[in-house]
Order: sequence, then C-alpha cells, then structure tokens
Amino acid sequence: MNQELDALARRLQEILREKNYTIACAESLTAGLVCATLCDIAGASDVVAGGVTTYQTRTKSEVLGVSRSRLQETGAVDPVVAEGMSLGVAKLFSADVALATTGVAGPGSQDGHSAGTVFISVTSPAGGATTELSLSGDRNQIRLQTVAAVLQLAIEALS
Repeated sequence: MNQELDALARRLQEILREKNYTIACAESLTAGLVCATLCDIAGASDVVAGGVTTYQTRTKSEVLGVSRSRLQETGAVDPVVAEGMSLGVAKLFSADVALATTGVAGPGSQDGHSAGTVFISVTSPAGGATTELSLSGDRNQIRLQTVAAVLQLAIEALS
C-alpha cells in the first residue's frame, strides 16, 4: 500500500505543478494521513497549501463552515458534509484544489453507519466530485484505503 500511496501522491503533485495549482486537505477519519502522504514527497511545499484534521463533528462546522443543521440532521458521515469540508478547506487556505475525508474507520459503527462507510470529496476549478466508499479491513486498512481513494479521485478530477 505504501508504494501505491507514494505513486498516487507523486502523480497528483505532477498534475498540480503542471496546472500551477495548490491543494489543501480536510480530514476526519484519516486524521492527517492524506496531507502527510502528499508531504512525504520532496518539494511538496510547492503545491500543498495546508491541511486540517476536524475529527470532532463540531470542528467541521467551527473550522470549515460545514452547516451545523446538516451535521445535526445527518451526522458527520454524509456526502454533503464531505463536500462542505472540501469547500471549506479550499476557502481556508485559498487553495485551487481541496480534498476531504469523513467516515467510519471502525471497529464500531457511528451514526448508524458501519465501519468502512466513507465519503470522499474533491473540489477543483474543473468541478467537484463526491464519492461513497464501502471499505473492509481493520481500522488502519480502512484509513489507508481512504487515502488511496481520495488521491485517485483528485487525479481523475484534474486529468
């Protein structure tokens, strides 16, 4: 998985450089792994504007501006919340591209969603994309699969 993540991060950085874009990350269940994966590549500061981990539901609203009423209605594991996180972090860092992850790493469920239920979102000048994932494995595997999926979604959105 580490080689796959490295390859995805390198490819995404290449695309960002070609387009002269910056990127920001808003993370919940991945707790900074997306941004860390991007920053593992030398020269990341050319394209990575920054990232935030909004692990608690209230910080999604307070830091990223996600609708409080939506969070109260659906909980944090929701496609509209994921999209709101990506839009919020793009604004926070004045980034061209933004990624967001929210979901249940497990082992238990949250807000009626089983472990492995994840929403990822990408915001870019070319438009946005939000996807639901149904992942399996232990907590760490779900988090790593989420990182790979959101990096791949960003590559597809920008290609």
